[in-house]
Amino acid sequence: MEDAGVLSQLLDGLAQAAEAEERRRWAQRCADALELEGIAASLNSELVWFSNDTSARLEDTQFTLGQGPGLAPDFDHVPYQVADLDQAADERWPQFAAEARRLGVRAVFVWPLRAGAARFGTLTGYRSRPGPLTGRQAHDGLRVADVLAGRLLAWHPDTQAQNGRGAAGAVEVHRIEVYQAAGVLSHRLGIAVDEALVRLRAQAYAADRPVTDIAHDILRELPP
Repeated sequence: MEDAGVLSQLLDGLAQAAEAEERRRWAQRCADALELEGIAASLNSELVWFSNDTSARLEDTQFTLGQGPGLAPDFDHVPYQVADLDQAADERWPQFAAEARRLGVRAVFVWPLRAGAARFGTLTGYRSRPGPLTGRQAHDGLRVADVLAGRLLAWHPDTQAQNGRGAAGAVEVHRIEVYQAAGVLSHRLGIAVDEALVRLRAQAYAADRPVTDIAHDILRELPP
């Protein structure tokens, strides 16, 4: 683990991570400092920050399936630790556990993004080997989560930014297309938007594709 001074420098440097690639490098260095292989942040189910493709896929899996430790309501212990997916997750999140193992993930850790006592998002880290965090890692992960939460609370969308996988102020917005596609499907089938979103997720799971890809397919069918 990197020493406390290095992590403090990383946290102080968050404000300078303006571009998407800089933010990913910052996130990966934080993951390395915590001896994790990747981290991702979600804000009200919207993936806004991630260090690598696996961390993004792990969050997309939770979003698609509607299950996983990042969606768990009980944060009596911080972080929420699933130290061994093979032993702890099959009964509670069987589909998520299977998909996470396919990604090479064996342990998942979740810290709340919070403002005071109010939780408004999650920071999720993963490892390819089982095992709990040390007390220092758990504490340092909370430091990262709290600094990131402050940055997200101060975020104002850039009106010049494009929707989708592009820059949007201080974060990236990844799932706008999913909700747009759910609206299209809702109108097309005459069903509620919530039901349309469930159908999108089911189609993504059945096709073994990210739900964002299914949404892109639907939106591409729209007339110009």
